[in-house]
Amino acid sequence: MVATSHDVMPDIELYQPADEATALDLAARLGNEGWLLSGGQDTYGWLKDRNKTPAAMIELTQIDAWKGVKEIADGIEIGATTTLTEIANDPLIKSRYALLAKAASVVASPQIRNVGTLGGNLNQDARCWYYRRGLDCYRAGGNICYADSPEGLNREHALFGASRCVAVSPSDTAPALVALDATMVVSSASGQRLVPAQDYFVGPDRDIVNMTALNAGEILTAIRVPNTWANAEFYWEKVADRNVWDFALVSVAAVFRVSGNTIEDSRVACGAVECVPRRLETVENAIRGQQRSESTASSAGNLATDGARPLNYNHFKIPLMQNLVKRAIRG
Repeated sequence: MVATSHDVMPDIELYQPADEATALDLAARLGNEGWLLSGGQDTYGWLKDRNKTPAAMIELTQIDAWKGVKEIADGIEIGATTTLTEIANDPLIKSRYALLAKAASVVASPQIRNVGTLGGNLNQDARCWYYRRGLDCYRAGGNICYADSPEGLNREHALFGASRCVAVSPSDTAPALVALDATMVVSSASGQRLVPAQDYFVGPDRDIVNMTALNAGEILTAIRVPNTWANAEFYWEKVADRNVWDFALVSVAAVFRVSGNTIEDSRVACGAVECVPRRLETVENAIRGQQRSESTASSAGNLATDGARPLNYNHFKIPLMQNLVKRAIRG
């Protein structure tokens, strides 16, 4: 008798469309059974562990129309299959939107950035280890959140917005795009729709299964960054256990318009504190028209964590988030 090994990839059909129309047709036809693949750095772990079992994969990186950075009338458009390395090194992004270039430059490791794409980074699923191990948590269709239980390990989990699930948005580039007021171009066989970056990411109170507003048959094909914040003053900082590879414990992405020493306007977003990138509109309102000073930074930093509900092991995120916001405002 020949032993059968179970440590092999499951049988999955692979489609590699070379044009937009074919890809969108496949996405429409396969629906939730089609796994969109753009870089694949997060995909293969799911398949190897048998925690996701799609019938087919639609590999998107052959479609030239969804690659690269180009100028448009009111800003730039970035193809969703543009690699993170390309974004980090692109002269146009570095000169006008350095916040995004910096965020892309600290995702994981150089090897992953060479393959991983902006669309993939934005659309990756929750990193909670209970969910990733295939346990029957709320997000996986069960009726418990293991991380938010008395024995739960939740050091990396959310301070805000918990509704059954306490996993955080894992994307480094998402807070930067929210701060830059970007727009997501979502395509399907029936056309396109535009979604503000802030609305693209959804929390478990709205959808316990998905972390983005993509519907079955839809593909994120481009990201548009407006001229609104081009050449503004930017601040990006990510705190992680290690500088390479690790996901953020807390990050901050901020843009400022400053005249003299007065903050005329700003947009501030934090990552890894909620199931979506957390826009700090109360902070923005508090510092608008204020002098850039230690007192302004201190009061805004304290304001940033109003409403936080820490879990058993993530209380440290409160002072960490406060200090990152203070540092951003200090410049």
